[in-house]
Amino acid sequence: MILEIERKFLVHHDLWNTLSKPNGLVCKQTYIHKDPEKTVRIRTLGTKGFITLKGKQVGISKPEFEYEIPIQDAIEMIDLFGEIVIEKVRYIIPNGNHNWEVDVFSGDNEGLIVAEIELKSDNENFEIPAWIAKEVSDDYRYSNSNLQSHPFKNWGTQKTI
Repeated sequence: MILEIERKFLVHHDLWNTLSKPNGLVCKQTYIHKDPEKTVRIRTLGTKGFITLKGKQVGISKPEFEYEIPIQDAIEMIDLFGEIVIEKVRYIIPNGNHNWEVDVFSGDNEGLIVAEIELKSDNENFEIPAWIAKEVSDDYRYSNSNLQSHPFKNWGTQKTI
């Protein structure tokens, strides 16, 4: 079993827009099973496909099993089993000894930019870039599985940072 230890942050839009960044990867994903105890996600990321099973989150950690699958299989699974598809562009931004995964959402979650950093332990130190605004690791609303059912556009008068 692999334990995913991840912290999640909102991004300052103005600072993000001025940042020099690499090309992003188009990501489409759907959850074919989700409840507080476990999720099953199908994702395309660029030219690759993945199936991911995640267990219950405790703090910033959760069990995760992720496997690459043929891209065509991932596309067909999303089409067949995905009632709602989350769309975003993912950027990998190196900073210090870590890479940040920054997701710029589109579709029903447009206006949301979330950065995640994977760590080796709950208390690992890391550098926080200037374009990071606010930590939301403990706010379930920002989980992708929640954004599928409760998209950002329906949150009311949300102000982007």
